[in-house]
Amino acid sequence: MIMANLFGLSAPIDIDIHFNGQEQRKQIEAKVDKDRREKYPLYFDGETVAGKINIRVRDNKKVEHNGIKVEFVGSIEMFYDRGNHYEFRTIQQELAVPGELRNNATFDFEFKNIEKQYESYHGINVKLRYFVRVTIQRRMADVVKEQDIWVHSYVMPPDGNNSIKMEVGIEDCLHIEFEYNKSRYHLKDVIVGKIYFLLVRIKVKHMELSIIRRETTGAPPNQYNESETITKFEIMDGAPVRGETIPIRLFLGGFELTPTFRDVNMKFSARYYLNLVLVDEENRRYFKQQEITIFRRQVDDEIVEPAQIHAV
Repeated sequence: MIMANLFGLSAPIDIDIHFNGQEQRKQIEAKVDKDRREKYPLYFDGETVAGKINIRVRDNKKVEHNGIKVEFVGSIEMFYDRGNHYEFRTIQQELAVPGELRNNATFDFEFKNIEKQYESYHGINVKLRYFVRVTIQRRMADVVKEQDIWVHSYVMPPDGNNSIKMEVGIEDCLHIEFEYNKSRYHLKDVIVGKIYFLLVRIKVKHMELSIIRRETTGAPPNQYNESETITKFEIMDGAPVRGETIPIRLFLGGFELTPTFRDVNMKFSARYYLNLVLVDEENRRYFKQQEITIFRRQVDDEIVEPAQIHAV
């Protein structure tokens, strides 16, 4: 986008940013807002970002400027604090010294082996963006153009991936155990688990399992929490009996998941939870949540799987 100048005094200039090899690079489609999605070229940590900047002067008008620069920016934008963008990475290159633009001009740029320590993220209340920004500095108001890229990060979780075992109980009424095969899953993984009914003295109508993404932004007292149900499915319909076991298999490949984000630059987190809910015949709900970690492997960007949910 080109940002509007003050008082509506727009400069007779068009700016276009083109990345090298853009047509051959994989494109990632991401949600921009509730009803709009856009595609961005995919880059990785340590990869060079380079390309050309084309500046077109409309109607052959003379445009005076105080210098032209290009920046590579990593930014966190809070939707409730739109006036403040937190730029955790900014690298700048000067393209032109103060002077005049009388004709169209083209400039090359290259940000070599640039660090991109976080993955791109578009959430409910926050965006983590990487973009190239061109600024033509002028006396009244700068002319600015931004062009986004998308970044994937392959950060493996720490060693150790123990299974999850938990109990849910209501004294003398209900006692169940559930077990998931591990606590860390890659984006194309399969969650395998079992639910054991040890004591059932209430009339259970059905049971469901959901994956919830919980986004936390800001810090107390200005902290915001938003939960989003990624998927929900029924794993049992009808009353279980004591000693019954229900196996679970949940294929993650077809859902729009991101890796887990924890305290990114002290600004936001996005965590995932398995939420098990039992509903009795009086529509009372009993639930238990367990956090899981989701991470991206390099091979995950090469695999496409349909969503599959099995309750055997």
